[in-house]
Amino acid sequence: MNNGALSATDVIKNSVLEAFTSSGSMSVGQLLLGLALSLACGLYIFFIYKRTFNGVLYSRNFNISLLMLTLVTALIIRTISSSISLSLGMVGALSIVRFRTAVKDPLDTTFMFWAVAAGITIGAGFYVIGLVGSVIIGLFLYFFNMIKWRSSYPYLLIVRHDFSCANEVSYAMRKLPRGSRLKSKTVTRNGVEITMEVRLPGENTHIVNDFLAIGGVFDATLISYQGDYGA
Repeated sequence: MNNGALSATDVIKNSVLEAFTSSGSMSVGQLLLGLALSLACGLYIFFIYKRTFNGVLYSRNFNISLLMLTLVTALIIRTISSSISLSLGMVGALSIVRFRTAVKDPLDTTFMFWAVAAGITIGAGFYVIGLVGSVIIGLFLYFFNMIKWRSSYPYLLIVRHDFSCANEVSYAMRKLPRGSRLKSKTVTRNGVEITMEVRLPGENTHIVNDFLAIGGVFDATLISYQGDYGA
């Protein structure tokens, strides 16, 4: 009836059988080469993240997880590309994993995608794309970070004072750099707490001393601000 022509079902069966029979064809040298290159790429991501981090608290564990994410992703992709049976089992195992760690800084999410992308390309055997692409991305991030160091820094200025110096504090607030915004103001029987978002050039933090020089100001605090205040 089919005059010797293969049906779509036969083609699928043959491809599946070929994938099963070719399982394990990857040499140990190829595996070690892929892991070594992914390790080098992961270390490069580790270095770039540490040098360009501008948040409040640097997490070394998160940075190490970027390195491990590159290695694990490369290993998974290498496994999937070498055996269809293991790939199906890998997909089933990963489908039950739930990641619930909240990432507040969008740049941290970008680094995670970078680590995954590097692991995928190297694990799939596209070594030049993975390595050259990672070098270019890292240079871009380092370059933009250097530009940021020459511009202004975002801070939260928190001032606590009593009611007797409200006018002096308001006058000092008006002298803050342009673009400063009121984030919150809390009034209690013991005094007032004001939180302002300010941008200061470089390490110019003398405004704290200016507020402390006002009689009736209890304390003045500057906190490095990344946009997640109150989150």
